[in-house]
Amino acid sequence: MAFALLDYLDSVKERDPAARSRWDVVLYPGAWALLYHKVAHWLWVGRLYWLARLVNHISRFLTGIDIHPGATIGKNFFIDHGFTVIGETATIGDNVTIYQNVTLGGTNPSTGVGGKRHPTLEDNVVIGSGAQVLGPITIGEGGRVGANSVVTKEVLPRTTVVGIPARPVPVDLVHYSPGFIPYGTPCGEDIDPLRARLTTLEEELDELRAELRQLKSRGQPSPESRSA
Repeated sequence: MAFALLDYLDSVKERDPAARSRWDVVLYPGAWALLYHKVAHWLWVGRLYWLARLVNHISRFLTGIDIHPGATIGKNFFIDHGFTVIGETATIGDNVTIYQNVTLGGTNPSTGVGGKRHPTLEDNVVIGSGAQVLGPITIGEGGRVGANSVVTKEVLPRTTVVGIPARPVPVDLVHYSPGFIPYGTPCGEDIDPLRARLTTLEEELDELRAELRQLKSRGQPSPESRSA
């Protein structure tokens, strides 16, 4: 039990540069919300629903985080800052990170599979602040959801989605910095390769336009017309 707690505290510290020690992490509302949820979930599984909801309400009052007792959560789950809502049938894998003001929301029970109406987050998923992930969809392993995105469709593993509605980013992102990359929004060193790729594409497009102008000035058919 003690080793599991230390592993959890260390996993949070690795993902949050503001945490200077394990004692800092102990004071995080996300850590307390997870502790209360473990108690509430144990009561929920034992069909002590009213007591489970009572623990849930106490947790929400003290931490500002609302995790339904029925939600299933894996190892090393980290909620940074709080003000997050997680629904009853949500399933969360290992080493998942969620930032503030995120909702794992549900849909009409009749539209779910076997009554499931909330999302499934596989291992190592990152959900950016303000994102809304809605319905019985799956965010694949290593997926990232950008800040303020609204996700209503499946996200493939190791894919970054942004926007309303959320869509995959048009260019693969490469991380040049070691360790955990915070937030689900491409920023910092992630933007540099994206800009470089866009610059290359713009240069290639300019070259094609220049070639097309030369062909027109010579009265020769364009490559498109020749291929036709």
